[in-house]
Amino acid sequence: MLDPRPTRRPPPLLVGAGVVALGLALVLAAGFALGRWPLALDRAILLGLRAWGGPSWLRGAAVDVTALGSVTVLTLVVIAAAGLLIAERHYLTAGVALLATITGGQAVTLIKHLVHRPRPTLVEHWTTIHDLSFPSGHSASSAIVYLTLAALATRTMRSTTGKRYVMATAIVLVGAIGVSRVYLGVHWPSDVLAGWSLGTFWALGWWLATARFRQSLGASLGRGE
Repeated sequence: MLDPRPTRRPPPLLVGAGVVALGLALVLAAGFALGRWPLALDRAILLGLRAWGGPSWLRGAAVDVTALGSVTVLTLVVIAAAGLLIAERHYLTAGVALLATITGGQAVTLIKHLVHRPRPTLVEHWTTIHDLSFPSGHSASSAIVYLTLAALATRTMRSTTGKRYVMATAIVLVGAIGVSRVYLGVHWPSDVLAGWSLGTFWALGWWLATARFRQSLGASLGRGE
């Protein structure tokens, strides 16, 4: 059953993530304006992580984590989530989830081709790559999918603690996926920061853009949907 309280306000954790994303976007914009691309910190982090290496199991774990942001996994997650929402008769929520994630993926692809930034070559790539570097598709797409679905899921929950847990889990998962991309040597850190920012803005923007419509339609249907 949907939470009967007003749902036009986005989850506080998503708002907080949006504020952080705005800060990151401003830092990246400043770096780009100064012509320091990639940023000096990009090189330092990438080389530092590879010099450190980490425990023997970390490379395999990073490959597993990074797969959670792949097109295949994210597509399956979206289809499964949309199917569940439809089965529960949350048709509007399912539609929002599908539209937000599909258009988000298209936006990421468009930006990649506009910026046309090559992958880093400072270190060996520890996983397969197929396209351009900026923004990180895994970081952006995982933020779009997991944050959007988590935010929409909170509408079906009554417990404040449960809502916070769902959003926090999504944020941690998105963070881990982005970090794995840098650790595996296939992205500059600034690619990942840009992906996080874009994905977070996308999820928050879709929530805000559809909040009034969802609430008014839900009131007319008597289901909050």
